[in-house]
Amino acid sequence: MKVILLQDVSKLGKKGDLVEVNDGYGRNFLIPRELAEEATSGKIKTWKELQSSKEARQEKERLQAEQVKKHLQGRQVTIKVSAGEGGKLFGSVTSSQIAEALVSQLQTRVDKKEIRLDEAIRQVGNFPFKIRLAPSIEVEMTVKVEAD
Repeated sequence: MKVILLQDVSKLGKKGDLVEVNDGYGRNFLIPRELAEEATSGKIKTWKELQSSKEARQEKERLQAEQVKKHLQGRQVTIKVSAGEGGKLFGSVTSSQIAEALVSQLQTRVDKKEIRLDEAIRQVGNFPFKIRLAPSIEVEMTVKVEAD
């Protein structure tokens, strides 16, 4: 029996997947709990249309991420923070501060959750970081931390 999953089911698939299951499992467990619906010919046709539009949207997002990567690759942002003796910061530089610097200096909006720092930045200097733009697209940049 073929079913279209309405929710993520562990060890079976994610929401929207078309999977083959045993008749009893589908009729007695998945369908009554509204985890899946039976895949009739009409629903399969609709599912295929949704999959093609989903793939087109993902391709468009990937192309946009590639353009942003070309714009950001190897660039540097500067953040001024208050520091004490020896260039040691009061606190640390966060990913949200880096995201704000990207908007103000490079006019590029990036979600702070997608910024990956190798280690906490607690002193003045240059530090590399990565931004995850899409599932398989990352860009490497540098943040320059200066004393205010």
